Amino acid sequence: MTSAEKASADKFDDDDYPAYTMGRAAEMIGATPAFLRSLEQARLFDPLRSDGGHRRYSRYQLRLAARVREIADQGTPVEAACRIVILEDQLQEALEINRRATERQLADG
Repeated sequence: MTSAEKASADKFDDDDYPAYTMGRAAEMIGATPAFLRSLEQARLFDPLRSDGGHRRYSRYQLRLAARVREIADQGTPVEAACRIVILEDQLQEALEINRRATERQLADG
């Protein structure tokens, strides 16, 4: 595999690589482009912009958007759903940091 092929493959494995256009992203999560714009306004995430100014979304951002949609579909306002998802994401990150610290502590013994 050439270095260019490897770099291209790495992008597909990167959860943060902005691979999806707004239309494709909306289709993937079963929402509208307006819904994705509302998530940006609620500061859930800030999609990367292409050279032409078009929004591009990563798989990580789409997972967050899908979770917000799930909560909003149950009747929660979008802004509140975004806050819930942000807090859930922060909790997961803190738990992962704690898990790694515990593993290090046990290994150092």
